[in-house]
Amino acid sequence: MSGKPGAQKEGRRREAAGPCCTVYRKCGGCQYLDLEYRQQLHIKQRQAEKLLRPFGEVEPIIGMEDPYYYRNKVHAVFGHARGGEIVCGTYQANTHRLVPVERCLIEDEKCQAVIRSVRDLCRSFKIKTYDEDTGYGLLRHVLVRRGFQSGQIMVVLVLGSPVLPSKNNFVAALRKLHPNIATVIQNVNDKKTSMILGEREKVLFGPGYIEDTLCGRIFRISSKSFYQVNPVQTEILYRTAIEYASLSGRERVLDAYCGVGTIGLTAAGLAREVIGVEQNADAVRDARINAKRNGIANAQFYEADAGTFLTDLASQGVQVDAVFLDPPRAGSDEAFLSSLVRLNPPRVVYVSCNPETLARDLRYLTAHGYRARKIQPVDMFPWTGSVETVVMLSHKKLAAQ
Repeated sequence: MSGKPGAQKEGRRREAAGPCCTVYRKCGGCQYLDLEYRQQLHIKQRQAEKLLRPFGEVEPIIGMEDPYYYRNKVHAVFGHARGGEIVCGTYQANTHRLVPVERCLIEDEKCQAVIRSVRDLCRSFKIKTYDEDTGYGLLRHVLVRRGFQSGQIMVVLVLGSPVLPSKNNFVAALRKLHPNIATVIQNVNDKKTSMILGEREKVLFGPGYIEDTLCGRIFRISSKSFYQVNPVQTEILYRTAIEYASLSGRERVLDAYCGVGTIGLTAAGLAREVIGVEQNADAVRDARINAKRNGIANAQFYEADAGTFLTDLASQGVQVDAVFLDPPRAGSDEAFLSSLVRLNPPRVVYVSCNPETLARDLRYLTAHGYRARKIQPVDMFPWTGSVETVVMLSHKKLAAQ
């Protein structure tokens, strides 16, 4: 679907107005909740064109058929109101002021239900929430992930200290309310930091991960591993990226910032060899397991800085036919981009979640031998100002041949 919001139920369409979300003005998570979906797509299309048209024609943005409750990773901050009542929700934008949230229009409904159950069980088990000012209390955050296809649910309890009283009974009570919970993890974050997860973890129930199916592959997802939060649009995003790579089965492919291997493993059936590189050790471990889980023998994953890794490949004279890169919101730094140019692959497929940093990086790449051939925006985050984009670049030498 290009540039169209799709058929939505009239009841849900009425939910698109700000007053239907009681914390819309306080939360700041949804910048466009007072606009119809079609208007949002129009704004995002114009934003993408303004930033990216200097590099080529921008295709119509691909929207969602049903743009509600799509986030299958939900994070809640826990605290208490003035009267001592336990509350959970989100920080107000650009502050550490907790906004209680009972229901969110973009977060998976089952994940939200689990978080509300944790809140209610904390009252029953007399578990105190963490106070950032004093450093006292136990429960800081709850992170819930749900497999879109598998239905498996992961619950991560982020605590200010390593001791959770009556933990077995607490987990049993939570699982009784939500039988689809496949694993419960205790994460300890005892530092004064804005980071959600701490370094230490302990599995309280299950294997410590969940599995989900994406683009026909089964992926293992750990608490700290990156995995796209909108599975419906991720399928479109990744299939577009792989189509842009124009693989014939003879190519050596590099998947930079590979995470748990989603793009690389999806492309493996169309390539001769896949090399993935990622700094997150947990994600690399998951990627290797995911390759075995799917019976893929032509993919190897390495824990390393992507720029340094590319420089090493170029120094060794390794030839790469196509590179996928899906960097964080800050984009790629010049060290990585210079390494990419030195590696000199014929094709580069750039998956971006920030058109501003994408435009900056495209300026560098197009000044160093590449040309953008296709630009496809995808709406991964309805009701917010974010725009995801896939760009296919090829070396200018190819056009001359």
